[in-house]
Amino acid sequence: MFKSIVVTGGAGFVGSSLAISIKEWNPGFQIYCFDNLRRRGSELNIPRLKELGIIFIHGDIRNKGDLEDIPDFDLLIDCSAEPSVLAGINSSPSYLIETNLIGTLNCLEIIRKNQASIIFLSTSRVYPIKRINEVEFKESESRFTPVITDQCSGISDKGISESFPLEGARSLYGSTKLSSELFIQEYTESYGVPSIINRCGLISGPWQMGKVDQGVIMHWVLSHILDRPLQYIGYGGEGKQVRDVLHISDLCRLIQLQIKQFDLFDRGIFNVGGGISSSISLKELTHICEQVTGKKVPIEKITQNRPNDLIWYITDNSKVTNVCNWRPEKTVEQTVSDISDWINSHRSALVHIV
Repeated sequence: MFKSIVVTGGAGFVGSSLAISIKEWNPGFQIYCFDNLRRRGSELNIPRLKELGIIFIHGDIRNKGDLEDIPDFDLLIDCSAEPSVLAGINSSPSYLIETNLIGTLNCLEIIRKNQASIIFLSTSRVYPIKRINEVEFKESESRFTPVITDQCSGISDKGISESFPLEGARSLYGSTKLSSELFIQEYTESYGVPSIINRCGLISGPWQMGKVDQGVIMHWVLSHILDRPLQYIGYGGEGKQVRDVLHISDLCRLIQLQIKQFDLFDRGIFNVGGGISSSISLKELTHICEQVTGKKVPIEKITQNRPNDLIWYITDNSKVTNVCNWRPEKTVEQTVSDISDWINSHRSALVHIV
């Protein structure tokens, strides 16, 4: 069992949620949260961390010297990232690459020196965009659904599995995360670094500072509560694109299992998401938000697709479920309700941040 854990990106939505859940699960763990506080709103998490005795360290994974200031540890959970799939499209990709790839390499070096282990939060965006969008889809009243054939490798009625082909472009964001995966595997093979890679889908829940390009569930709920207009962008402008939604509490449960039984997962790569039962289109999400908040907002229809947009993505969790019997428990409705309650409890602070 690990005793000293570092969470990079530890003041962010996922990192702080994981750190808090782990500390509550096992108060004996020494936990360090390392973050550069670049994302607005992350500073709100620092008091929550300190209240539980979690040590916050202000630093940047792009700088090796900052990482070397961390006390000895035996597990690093890497949640640090520039998470936007639109990052670098109309601007320099330098921060994206330096954070998501160079930062991972810096983390791996400090892990190697500490003879520690790593749990890496990768992304479903490692799967090529064109390969997914070229699958045949049928259109219903509220969503797109893939037409599954024998020619669709790595895709079934359960969603996309780890065997989905990786050849093709996937966005700069997805490329940095896939490159990081490859380096982690090399460090595991060359230096014996124990490692787990989780390719996470769309994660949401309370304490997420959501935006249109990252954190869409939070963005959708908040816009309804604050009476802000929304947009259906691309694929006809009808809001029929589909994602699966993973509640942050379900991810926390999985990470706890992986910490407790690391050997079961060691050297594994796992798709981790809400799955078919927690899949939803934007149009369906709008309906749920209207029910939960009691409000309706204007939604503009923009038919033109944005760069790097996917028409559909649902996670096939079969591999990780077979290893440890983990499966998501929270429904999309529960996730939206939890977010709504949290926004209403922290409305004055959020209005100026999100």
